[in-house]
Amino acid sequence: MNIERENLDSDIKETQRTGRVVWITGLSGAGKSVLAEALTTRLRITDDKVLLLDGDDLREVFDASFSHDDNYVRDKRMVLAMQYARLCNVLAKQGFTVVIATISLFKEVQTWNRLNLRGYFEVYLKVPIKELRRRDEKGLYRGFDAGEIRNVAGLDLPIDEPEFADLVFEFSPNRTVNKAVDELLNRLNRDKHL
Repeated sequence: MNIERENLDSDIKETQRTGRVVWITGLSGAGKSVLAEALTTRLRITDDKVLLLDGDDLREVFDASFSHDDNYVRDKRMVLAMQYARLCNVLAKQGFTVVIATISLFKEVQTWNRLNLRGYFEVYLKVPIKELRRRDEKGLYRGFDAGEIRNVAGLDLPIDEPEFADLVFEFSPNRTVNKAVDELLNRLNRDKHL
């Protein structure tokens, strides 16, 4: 019986040692989801304990009343971002590699993540507003310009750009998703996060 307990303790320590969080952030339309999906696909080639979380999906879980109305202000967004961070923490403690794509551009959240998340690695997709307006797949920026939407991060809702991101991807029209994933994996491996 003691041998089984010792083996279990050893397994638990191994699991706890491997948990980590890759937090991909940027404004709406920056490419967070695309990068997160591509990274997750690559990681799953060698690791079956990789989870993908997307802010759009998480909002439906944590706040079904989400809308870009006057009630969706900084404080409410911060509460959601902290819920995402705590969920990542629970999963990483169980040995999962968590890849999350979320705006969540708050200094308080970034600080909490660094202090609390296992193997935390922050990726910031820094894309100019002009390019985000050009992409605008969700119609968010057009809706704002037409006066139909308020509280848009980076426009009328202030954001905190990460000061200590582990990797910043400045917008480059020549960078493919595969090149970005290669660079990200190289940094993760070099910094011993994988």
